[in-house]
Amino acid sequence: MVTYSIVARDPETGQLGVAVQSRAFGTGAVCPWALPGVGAATTQSFTEISYGPRGVALLAEGRSPAEALDELRAADERAEFRQVAYVDASGRTAAWTGDACIPACGHRAQENVSAQGNMLASENVWPAMVDAFLGSAARPLAERLLDALDAAEAAGGDFRGRQAGGLLVVSGDRNDPPWRRIVDVRVDDHPEPLQELRRLYRLSWAYDHRREVSPVEAREAGMRDDEVALLEAFRAGDVEAWIGGDPHRADTIDRLRRLGYVP
Repeated sequence: MVTYSIVARDPETGQLGVAVQSRAFGTGAVCPWALPGVGAATTQSFTEISYGPRGVALLAEGRSPAEALDELRAADERAEFRQVAYVDASGRTAAWTGDACIPACGHRAQENVSAQGNMLASENVWPAMVDAFLGSAARPLAERLLDALDAAEAAGGDFRGRQAGGLLVVSGDRNDPPWRRIVDVRVDDHPEPLQELRRLYRLSWAYDHRREVSPVEAREAGMRDDEVALLEAFRAGDVEAWIGGDPHRADTIDRLRRLGYVP
């Protein structure tokens, strides 16, 4: 499972993230892992899922990425079938591509980023991901990861085609709870998963910034008409017009006010 992926840290913000794509159903549900202020991981190629949660747990205990990877590989009788990569909150990386991974396969790991893949149409795929990531340093981490996936596809991608993907980004703050995620979207089954993943990212961003985005930006991101209408009502200071005598909408606004989400 998983054909190509990237794990990375943004040295400016400390954010940590993972992005993956594969011609395998639901790859975004099992391969990317991350903990705020700790690290990020991907586990793939005849996937042993435990490399993800156990790996980031070891990073949280103070292991380096290389130490965590060595410890888990030593306990895995089928390590030669695995492909795994870690990045920690200091930007250290470690990656492994077992001899039994299906070619083209390989990885490129360096400070703050590691790209890896298997079952690829070209050995240019994983270097292209790193180059794309490094070439977009001024952009948000999530967008840089998506750009890297696009570069992988342009370099040949999975020799089987496309189906699923995922994007996960967490903060660099160790005090954030482990369930807090800046971006967490995935595509389980789609003919163009990278396009769909980017669409979901834009929509996720609009929801997370709905207090700041304009109605035009919200509509362009894909928010529903009733949600955009509510934004317009808030901007105009006329929420009652949005309620329009609807008791369900009235209850919704009442709860939002009681929670302090709206004035």
